[in-house]
Amino acid sequence: MTAPIRVLVCDDQALIRTGFVTIIGAQPDLEVVGECGDGRAAVDLARRLHPDIVVMDVRMPVLDGIEATRLLAGAGVAHPIKVLVVTTFNLDEYVYEALRAGASGFLLKDAPPGQLLHGIRTVAAGAALLAPEVTRQLVGRYAARIRPAEDTPDDVPLTPRELEVLRLISDGLSNNEIAATLVISPETVKTYVSRILTKLDLRDRVQAVVYAYRRGLVT
Repeated sequence: MTAPIRVLVCDDQALIRTGFVTIIGAQPDLEVVGECGDGRAAVDLARRLHPDIVVMDVRMPVLDGIEATRLLAGAGVAHPIKVLVVTTFNLDEYVYEALRAGASGFLLKDAPPGQLLHGIRTVAAGAALLAPEVTRQLVGRYAARIRPAEDTPDDVPLTPRELEVLRLISDGLSNNEIAATLVISPETVKTYVSRILTKLDLRDRVQAVVYAYRRGLVT
């Protein structure tokens, strides 16, 4: 048997935190190793407990989820820990900052339990999770702040087909959806995605979306 995925839950709302802990703890392949109510505690606990993934709220006291994510998964962190951000989209204007800080994905707090569990397993497995139904709304809404005015799409080291795949990723399409759109196999899409991440020195699809907006490849 494989070891369960070790999860740290961080949310300042006790009711939501308890709900997450209950849902996650009921799964045989998941284990809640700790819980806390602020970002500083999340950083301290994560560094001590070494979870596979942190389920992180954004708006919290002491240290917000964005800064906590940057300390756990940001550029230059020697041993980054995967972070799945959960947020109330209609109220939170800073989700994309968490993605830029190193989060591997995000979900809405009102997502059904099955999506939360899927998100944890997906991120823990090393894949990024962008909820397709809100990806374009989220990043597009703040594209002006993500993309400096002087940025241009020039000198992007991708082939035309790779650029096409990157734009579809930025639209929130899954590998299977991209395959259907381009009439190629999902395996071929995986190869393109891998090449894109390697060429651009990006960690995952989340960073690829932010890159595309920053360079003006999508609007």
